[in-house]
Amino acid sequence: MTTDVRLRHGRASLGFSFFAQGAAFALLVTRIPAIQDRYGISDGLLPVFLAAVPVLAGVSSVATEQLVKRVRPSTVLRWAQPVVLLALLGAAAGTELWQASVALGVFGLGVGALDASMNMLGVSLQRAYGRSIMLGFHAAYSLGGIAGASLAWAGAHWHLSLFTSYWPVAVVLLPLCLVGSRWYADAREPDLRAGAAEAADGEGSSGGSVVFRMLLPLCLVMAFAYIGDSTVSNWSAKYLQDVLGSSEQLSTVPYNVYMVTTLLGRTVGDFGVRRFGAVAVVRFGSVVAAVGFGVVAAANGPWVGMLGFTLLGFGLCVIVPQTFAAAGRLFPRASDAAIARLNIFNYVGFLVGSPLVGAIGDAWNYRGAMLVPMVLVLATLVYARSFGHGDARYGVGHERPRTVDVGRSSNEV
Repeated sequence: MTTDVRLRHGRASLGFSFFAQGAAFALLVTRIPAIQDRYGISDGLLPVFLAAVPVLAGVSSVATEQLVKRVRPSTVLRWAQPVVLLALLGAAAGTELWQASVALGVFGLGVGALDASMNMLGVSLQRAYGRSIMLGFHAAYSLGGIAGASLAWAGAHWHLSLFTSYWPVAVVLLPLCLVGSRWYADAREPDLRAGAAEAADGEGSSGGSVVFRMLLPLCLVMAFAYIGDSTVSNWSAKYLQDVLGSSEQLSTVPYNVYMVTTLLGRTVGDFGVRRFGAVAVVRFGSVVAAVGFGVVAAANGPWVGMLGFTLLGFGLCVIVPQTFAAAGRLFPRASDAAIARLNIFNYVGFLVGSPLVGAIGDAWNYRGAMLVPMVLVLATLVYARSFGHGDARYGVGHERPRTVDVGRSSNEV
């Protein structure tokens, strides 16, 4: 099999993993009320369950950093993905509160390992390609999210049980993910190897060290982006209905619009990175997202608010994939460790965003609360330079020699 064919197969199989993860996560979060009803979880206890998932995911991401020193990221991904799908099914199959606790706990641990290993492979494949492809992987995630949310809507509309809604998805996606995992590609760069002995030991992307002071700007950007994202996912419906006076049916539309524009933005985003560079794309996305929050805060009706959420999708969609890519470029000999640590701030932003907006909304008002994520997204402009490291090599359509050793670790990158 030629190098180009291996790269294409690896890219396609990883893209499908992103799709499956997006579908599984959307199926879980969009049916939280049904899970609450099934297990009789009180309103006071529900936030504990919801917070436990990202906390455990963060712990798992830290553990994955250590795990990939011993096994390939592709191996972690190969087994973490079935765990997530089976945990999703488990959350729909139980009847006792302890069963929900176990299923959601396993889901959180699986998601942390899955997110970290997927992005490790994505960064190493981008390095092998020599051009921006990370946004395409996250576009597949968005597409999976839309598919999962649509299936969840159908299940709720037809009053299907959780298990009836979930099991066909698990039965279809699980074997496809296992088969696709045969083509995961752990890419390698000969010029990043210190020598033949180091390559034989499987070092490279985890053979160096991560200076957290250098990684910190990207960690902050990741947290800011997810504070913005969680604001949309948790507050868009309430904001449109309670603040802008929309109908209950119309209030469900902004998040769907946000997901669609996120998909569209990520689909074309790699072309923008190749043409203009990562710094320019991140700056543009930050400004568009900030304008979106400003429009939402100032909206005088639901349709203007809808325009703001549309802009948010186009703006925020480019930031997270480029943050992972920038970490890989910043620490080419320790990219696995950098991505695992950066991934923690995904969950930090998710945990902070919703309570922060809710607290400000209750203490002041929800229009004012929308200005907080706007300011945080604008702060990304301060750290935009961090996305420029190595951009001339990887970001603007510059082709580089490509090699791939399928079946060897991305630790060799």
